[in-house]
Amino acid sequence: MEHNHDHHNHKHNHESYKNIKIAFLLNILFSILEAIGGVLINSISIITDSVHDFGDAISIGVSYLLEKKSTKESNNTHTYGYLRYSLLGALITSIILLIGSTAAIYNAVLRIINPQDINSEGMIIFAIFGVIINGYAAYRTSHAEKHNEKAINLHMLEDVLGWIAVLIGSIFIKIFNLPIIDPILSILIGLYILFHVYRYIKEVFDIFMEKTPEGINIDEIKEEIKEHNPNISNIHHVHIWSLDGVNNYMTCHVRLDKKMTAKDIMELKETIKKQLKGFNINHTTLEIEYFDENCKSKEC
Repeated sequence: MEHNHDHHNHKHNHESYKNIKIAFLLNILFSILEAIGGVLINSISIITDSVHDFGDAISIGVSYLLEKKSTKESNNTHTYGYLRYSLLGALITSIILLIGSTAAIYNAVLRIINPQDINSEGMIIFAIFGVIINGYAAYRTSHAEKHNEKAINLHMLEDVLGWIAVLIGSIFIKIFNLPIIDPILSILIGLYILFHVYRYIKEVFDIFMEKTPEGINIDEIKEEIKEHNPNISNIHHVHIWSLDGVNNYMTCHVRLDKKMTAKDIMELKETIKKQLKGFNINHTTLEIEYFDENCKSKEC
């Protein structure tokens, strides 16, 4: 049995949780300033958003701790390492975002039913700061590969879009005296975020259930390997899964159709591993079966 494993990219991991830390600090600081400003300008929408941002900051803080833990090396108790702690962070963040967006839509509906006076000048000032600060946090997490950081980036994008909506809405409210614009925009943005949250939660669920990663076709892989290696008669007992949505793993049985030397078998295994890298599989376990060997697995 042969193992081939590419070590996780520690540099990328370090950058990932560094970006999460920056997003957390910006969110917690801005939510405090937002709450104080909301009271001073008597804006219920700003105060409500400060609660939402504070919830974001807490979820991001949890994600940061889990992301940092995910970089630990594998050991005898965590033989695959800690990569799925990052995935757990993505799940927690997505659920909090789901609850927050639903609550925002609910409050927006209440504001349509019962309109309230809004300090549009104060909203404009806070909206400009909100777009700048949350825009920077969104930029820092915009090149995310891992699901955890992607979920946090979605948090940041939600806040940016929310503040753009507040900015546009407050300008229209000031010019046309139409306070209903603000809750309507909030509902549209909330629905947009809910759609993306659903997709992320589905992806995370599929990974936890060890579903074959999106874009990988097992039959295509088997045909590709057999086509370029005529000494293989059969490939079976194939399992492909992902630990965190980035690192894909595969195990399989490879049956030979004739007797081969040890050197030829080693070369064959190296050829197969190179082919699998083209399918974005970076950890492979191969079991070689000889042509006269009886496989005892029910999947053989």
